[in-house]
This record gives sequence, C-alpha cells and structure tokens, in this order.
Amino acid sequence: MKFVPSFAAALLAASAPLPALAQMAAPVPTIAEGHTLLTVTASGETTREPDLALFSAGVTTQGKTASAALSENSTRMAAVIAALRKTGIAERDIQTSNLNLNPVYAQPRRMPDGSYENEDRQIVGYQANNTVSVKQRKLGEYGKVIDALVSAGANQVNGPNFQVDDSDAALDEARTKAMAKARQRAELYARAAGLRVARVVSISESGGYAPQPVMYRKAAMDAVAAPPPPVATGELELSANVTVQFELSP
Repeated sequence: MKFVPSFAAALLAASAPLPALAQMAAPVPTIAEGHTLLTVTASGETTREPDLALFSAGVTTQGKTASAALSENSTRMAAVIAALRKTGIAERDIQTSNLNLNPVYAQPRRMPDGSYENEDRQIVGYQANNTVSVKQRKLGEYGKVIDALVSAGANQVNGPNFQVDDSDAALDEARTKAMAKARQRAELYARAAGLRVARVVSISESGGYAPQPVMYRKAAMDAVAAPPPPVATGELELSANVTVQFELSP
C-alpha cells in the first residue's frame, strides 16, 4: 500500500474544488441574540411622459455582385442619412448600428420523390444592409421624420422605443415609495409578532421600464403617398423594487 506524503495530501486538499453551496453561500447578517431577521420586498412606481424616442432606419439592397449590392446600398443610405439631418436630427443622435453583406443562394430544386437535391447551393447574388440608430428628441415630429425616411428610400424602419431622457428624478421618486412601502410592511409584521423594528440591516434594489417598440415597413406605404403615421406617446411607468432586511427586537 502506498501512502501520499502529508505535504502532497495538503496540496491536493487545497486544490480540490469547494462544494458549490459553500462557494455561493452569502454571508448571514449579524443580529443581536434573541432578535429576528425579517426580509421584505416592495415596489414603488411613478409615471412620466416620454421625451425621447429611439428607432432604427435602414436600407436593404440586392445585386448580382457584392460590389453592386454595396454600391447601391451606399447611395440610398446616404440619402436616408441626409433626410434625417434635413428633418433636424443632430449628428450626435445618428449612429450606424449594423452594416453587413451576405450572399444570396439559389433555392434547392425539389426532386420527384419530394426530397431536395443535395448539391451545393449556388450563389446567385448578394444582399447588403445598413442600419442607423436614431434618437428623436422632438416627439411631435416623429411621424414626419418616418415619412421623410421612407420617401428618401429607407425600406426598414423599426420603433419607436419611448424613454425618459433624464430618469434619475423619477426613479428616485419610485425608490422613495418602495422604501416607504417596505418599512410599512415591516412595521405590520413586527406588530403582528409582538416585536418592533430595531434597524435596517441591508437594502438591495432593481427596477426600470421597458417600452414596447412598434414596427413600420416601407412595403405598406409604397402603393400611395400616405400621410405621416400617427404616433401616441402615452406615459411610461418607471419602477424600483427593493429588498430590505430588518432587525426586529422584542
């Protein structure tokens, strides 16, 4: 029987992975003996009218060669960006977000038995796409901007994603409401248990808002010259969620 030397055994023990539970265990808050730890989760909400709309606009083109597809795309995209500038969008609010060039393959031929041929598919052309992300700060002109983009040759327009440009004050209001609600619940639990709230042990938070985008496609507007699309900005709800640990004493 072979024995591993003590220093080698110690080295092996040190390098062995700790149990997952031991690695992930969070430190337990220290409270006074005889006291109780209470964890409360609460949320606070507030609403604001959006003052910023984010959307994307782009051009997709196809050509028999890569250079032909890219050349046409560049020409049409230059007109789209010029249209954005003409509507009053600032340079800092226009940013390229996607530029790609991909081959277009021929569709595989279907065989008499219903299967498809296994031959390598041939490249029959190329597709180029260029997209910019745009910040629209004058929401009342959003519909006119979209109309101008489509007239300039944009065939992909996605948005808007409404936001509050400076949301700090609104989120602070939501945080204050969330903390007040958490404290109120802690007091309720403490009274029901015949205890009192001694102190706040820890606070953690999460929150925000997620506006839903709306999509516009040029295909729906090609037949006739349509008026600018109506856009309703509505209100945004901003929220903050807090998890608070309270120490309860007799």
